[in-house]
Amino acid sequence: MAAERALQTAGGLWTLIVSPTVWAVHFTLCYAVAAVYCAKAGGGQAADLLPVRAWIAAVTVAALAIILWSGHRALRQWSAGAVDPPHDAATLADRRRFFGLATLLLAGLSCVATIYVALPALFIGDCR
Repeated sequence: MAAERALQTAGGLWTLIVSPTVWAVHFTLCYAVAAVYCAKAGGGQAADLLPVRAWIAAVTVAALAIILWSGHRALRQWSAGAVDPPHDAATLADRRRFFGLATLLLAGLSCVATIYVALPALFIGDCR
């Protein structure tokens, strides 16, 4: 019984950090790839960013898919039992609902942040 509770709580903690981690990796990769591409292109030259923009679009779609999957999973976890917040009782069910709600909110925030990271690729066409 205690091992099952530990696994469920650990699973809740791990799923809680999936969305922000995906956003952080997406952020780092997008800006690092663009910086390296522009540095190799000669810095001040007007190198076309089309390959980088396509890569950023593909990575953004993949990141959003993972974040939306995490949010969908969190929504199912949170809505199990259909009890309104606050989930502050000292029960396993309330703890799982709390983790579900927190994960859902972090997934929404990470989704918006990922879109904002990718937006410059729409407007910036070269390395100048």
